[in-house]
Amino acid sequence: MANTRRLSESVADDIRTMITIEKRFRPGDKIPNENELSRELDVSRTTLREAVRILITNGVLEIRRGLGTYVREENDTFAGMALGNLTDTKAGARDLYEMRLIFEPEAAALAAARASDQELKRIIGYGRQVEELIREGKDRTEAEHTFHKAIAKATHNDFMYKLMPVLYEAIGRGVALSAQSEAAVKSTLSDHGLIMEFLEARDAQGARSAMKIHIRHAMKELGLDPEG
Repeated sequence: MANTRRLSESVADDIRTMITIEKRFRPGDKIPNENELSRELDVSRTTLREAVRILITNGVLEIRRGLGTYVREENDTFAGMALGNLTDTKAGARDLYEMRLIFEPEAAALAAARASDQELKRIIGYGRQVEELIREGKDRTEAEHTFHKAIAKATHNDFMYKLMPVLYEAIGRGVALSAQSEAAVKSTLSDHGLIMEFLEARDAQGARSAMKIHIRHAMKELGLDPEG
């Protein structure tokens, strides 16, 4: 029963992310029907129903009888997204990257040790998507978000996963800044490969070090080094 509840809460977090981070559904939007959403999230309809109930209780979703399930117009979920009000300066980006440096290496280590085989497969798949987009010179922001979100989720630490809105802000700014730096893009490509290599080997220490190197490289190439 506890495992079922935990899965439902995880699915609720996925839907919340679709709303607050990915902006797929905005206040007043109708979410996909039960069959479609359960297929996308790869969960049973029973688990999805419980996740929706959690979000209704938390004031994120509402049922409009005869119409379907909608994102509430007045939604406390968006109150936590005040990060968008931060100034678009390198100082702000530096602070956010320091947050990444504190949390993401440990998240990578925990994911290497705790990820299920399926979770690990998803992380690697998302990482390959990032690499492909970099090589094609396309925007990789959403793919980067998904890759790092998958790592955070694989820690099986609810608080680590809930830090993702902060990390998304940093990742988004980093992608925007790195577009102006060829060296930063090249570093991302090689660093991601190293991270995935250690994750696949379930080498926690290696994954920790690779993620730390990745973020340090990004800070240096983007002029965000605190010593700079």
